[in-house]
Order: sequence, then structure tokens, then C-alpha cells
Amino acid sequence: MAENWSFGRVFSKVAAGVPADAPALIHGDRVIRWGELEKRSNALAGAFIAAGAAPGDKIAHLMRNSPAYLETTIAGFKSRLVHVNVNYRYTGEELHYILDNSDSAVVVFDAEFAEVLGGIRHRLPLVKLWVQVGGETADFAVDYEATAEGDATPPALDYQPSDMMFIYTGGTTGMPKGVMWDQGDMWSILTRGGVLLNAPPPETVDEWVEAVRATEPRTRILVGPPLMHGTGFLSGMMALARGGAVITLTDRSFQPIEALETAKRWQPDTFVIVGDAFARPLLRAVEESGDSAALASLRAMLSSGTMWSPEVKAGLLKHNPMMVLADAFSSSEALGMGTSFTTAADVGKPTRFIGDEDTLVLGEDMQPVAPGSGAIGKVARGGLLPRGYYKDEEKTARTFADIGGKRYCMAGDQATVEADGSITLLGRGSHCINTGGEKVFPEEVEEALKTHPLVEDALVFGVADEKWGQAVTAVVEASGAEPGELIAYARGQLAAYKCPKRVVIVAKVPRAPNGKADYAGAKALASELEPA
Repeated sequence: MAENWSFGRVFSKVAAGVPADAPALIHGDRVIRWGELEKRSNALAGAFIAAGAAPGDKIAHLMRNSPAYLETTIAGFKSRLVHVNVNYRYTGEELHYILDNSDSAVVVFDAEFAEVLGGIRHRLPLVKLWVQVGGETADFAVDYEATAEGDATPPALDYQPSDMMFIYTGGTTGMPKGVMWDQGDMWSILTRGGVLLNAPPPETVDEWVEAVRATEPRTRILVGPPLMHGTGFLSGMMALARGGAVITLTDRSFQPIEALETAKRWQPDTFVIVGDAFARPLLRAVEESGDSAALASLRAMLSSGTMWSPEVKAGLLKHNPMMVLADAFSSSEALGMGTSFTTAADVGKPTRFIGDEDTLVLGEDMQPVAPGSGAIGKVARGGLLPRGYYKDEEKTARTFADIGGKRYCMAGDQATVEADGSITLLGRGSHCINTGGEKVFPEEVEEALKTHPLVEDALVFGVADEKWGQAVTAVVEASGAEPGELIAYARGQLAAYKCPKRVVIVAKVPRAPNGKADYAGAKALASELEPA
């Protein structure tokens, strides 16, 4: 593309192509229209700059799904700040880690987190501005609504494709790492193939604005997962870049009845989910209510982060045969590794991904595995990639490799290549647990459990679960301890989603003679024993 693209440059202009009264952000009964969004994001950007935040500084978003998340995202882009997503399930020390690790200069947070932030803010000297959303504003923060209603003069900044955005993701140590993306590269990936009327992306931002102006009807997407995860965040961001509307749910956890009622009310064309954790209860709610009309407006349902079951897809398509169901094979470090589409014409087919020339499956010799051979290899993604992990050169070196003179990301996914060149994903080579779309690393949970005075040893792993995809499960050597006691103890150390849903007390945790964890043995042991 001829122009120096960035999200700051796009969002500084795109509102000119959208009617001021068109909806932009929908949350329950609240509708923020494009004219309001433009003014409010300008005011927020101005406040960030006035507080001393400079281009390249980081802005942390500690919020549940609400209009504020995307308003501050756009404001951050307009003020050339670097987006930092913060998992709202983190505890005090976990929050301190990510705000400190990211060098955040601005923190926007929901009122429920004011107390915990108040306890750690003195150890975060780089933060120039705390902005509180809702509630009685803490004495160390400014009020979000008052700030958003301030001076709406648009910032006049020189946006560059090298302006960055971070997507924090779990690391092998269990602590999140910031994946550093150049905005220009991210924009190119997300617009590849055309996102406006299936046409090639325009060459300039002004042409983009004119294409947005001419687009009818405007897209409306319903985002089910948290915006602080890449799936929801990137989907919502691109819907707004196209002049569309983003609909978010009001409940703190995904409630299928609310989702169906919201879809009937606001008529989205796209529903963003994360695998069976969302799709299975959604299908059950449709079947129990008999209300297929709730899905009638949908043209597409998109899942990323974890695959969803063919039988669940088939069930959803019975209620709306016109939908296209899409699995996106991506990670925070490697977007666009492949896509799998399912329609009413091919329900029940296995999930296989179609990649492009930048996606390879490499064997141990670092050569592409032969299609149809059944050989298992590691997925490597080339092309447009992030710079690496923020402040972690060692992990960057382990994840990004030079292969044949070309840079690739190898995030750990394992797969086989079918005879037709499609990819069958087998999962991560590590023991990472994916529970409800969240990544949980066993070592972190094990170490937390082992700080309990009665625990001698522990192994943690995922067990297939209808609701969560995988349920965090622990086999623990702990004479005199009760499972409920250990679960409660873990909840005092970790975010709730990381904690075991089941603890099995055993006489001896299985390990190999060299001391390495025997996860297969631990899983077998847990399956043999009734919950203690």
C-alpha cells in the first residue's frame, strides 16, 4: 500500500466517512454514535497528552467489556500511545507485574479495580495518569466521563506505521509477555484480501474513508469474548475502522440468553466467539428456547483461540443455514496462519486449515513435512511478524527463527499436512491449558500450590470439559489437606481462572526417575480416582 498506514492515521479520519448519528458502540441500552465517539476519543487523547504521555508511551486498559475499552483504544491510537491489554482477572501482584513490565504511562480502569490499584500505584512511578471508569472516583485518578466530555480538539500528530501496539499473552513461565506489533504491519494483515465489499484495500486513507462512506449496510459485530483478548479486540477494532458498530454484552461472564436477546434486538451480521466454551451453551440455549430467529441476522460466526467441535457447528447451522462459520488459526505472535470455513453444505467435516505461502509445517530437520505423510511438525509463520516480546530478548530468540534466510515465528503449535495441503492442528507441544479461551500454564499453578505448607508436590494439567474446553486439574501430594482447602488457597494466589476446578490427593505425584513431570501418568491417576 502506498501510504504510511497506522491505526492512528485511520482513526484520525474515518469518522468523516460515517454519518454522525450512526451507532458505533452498543452496550445494553447505551448507544454511542459516531459523532459522539469522535469527540470523546479526541477529548481522551488530549487528556493523555496533557498529562505528559508522549508518542511511544504505553496505555494500559484494565476494563471489562464496555464502550470505554474501545473509546480509549481509539484515543490511544490518536495520541500515538501503545495499547496494552490487561487481564481483569489478575490479582494485585499480577497487575503490578504487567503494569510495571509494560512501562505503562496511562492506566484506564473500571471502578472495581480502584482499591487494588491504590495498593500498588506507589510502586508504579512511570504512570502519569490514572483514569477511572464509573463509581466514586479514587483520589489518585480522574473521572472518565468528565475527561471524555472535555476539549474535543483532535490531536495533530505525525502518525507512522512503526507506531506500535502490544498484545500481552501468556509466556512459558506463566507470566504474560507483550508481543510488539508495528501498526502498519498489523493493518496490512487485517486488511489482506479486502475488507470493504470484498475489494482490494484502498491505497490511501482518504480512499479508505470514501470506501467507508459508500458502504451500506454498515457492519455490526457482536463480541462475546473479552476485549482484553486478541480475538475480541482485533475484531472490534476492525469493525470500527470500517465505520461499523461493535455490540458488547453487559454480564460479567458469557450468558447465552443475554447474547441471543442482544442479537435479536441489535441484529448483528457477525458474532465473535471463542470455541465451544461459547458455542456449546449458545446452541443449547437456542434449542431449549426454540428461538432460531435470534441467529437470523448473522452472516458469519468467527472463532479464534481454540477450535470448536464439528457437531456444535452442525447444530448452529441447522438454526441458520445461511451462516458461514470460521475458525481462525492465529496466535498473538503469528496472525493469519490459516482459516477453516464451515457452511451448511459441508457440516460435519473435520476442521482443517488453509494457509498461504507464509505458513509452513516443519519437521525436526526444519524442512516442510510431506503432504499426506502423516508426519507431525511444528507450524512456522513467516511474512509480517511482530518485533518480538517486550523486554524479553531470550524468549524472542526462542520463538522467532531464521529459516533459509527468512524470519519465522514458531509459537509451539503442532500439526500435520493433509494430501491436499490443508493443515490439521494438533495443539501446542507444551502442556499449556486452554480453559474458556484463557491460557493457563501448569508450572505457575503448581508452584502456587506448592507454597501451601501441607503440599509436597503437585502436577497440573487440562482435562476435557464440555463447558470450558479444558478444566484445570491438579494431582497433589498433600497429607492432611482437603481438596477444597487447596482450591481456596490457590484462589488467594492466582487469578480465579488459573485455579484448579478439581484437586485429587495422591500418595505420590508421578515423576520420571530424572525428576521430570509425568503428566500422562498424572492424568491416568486422576481418571482412576474419584474426587477426594
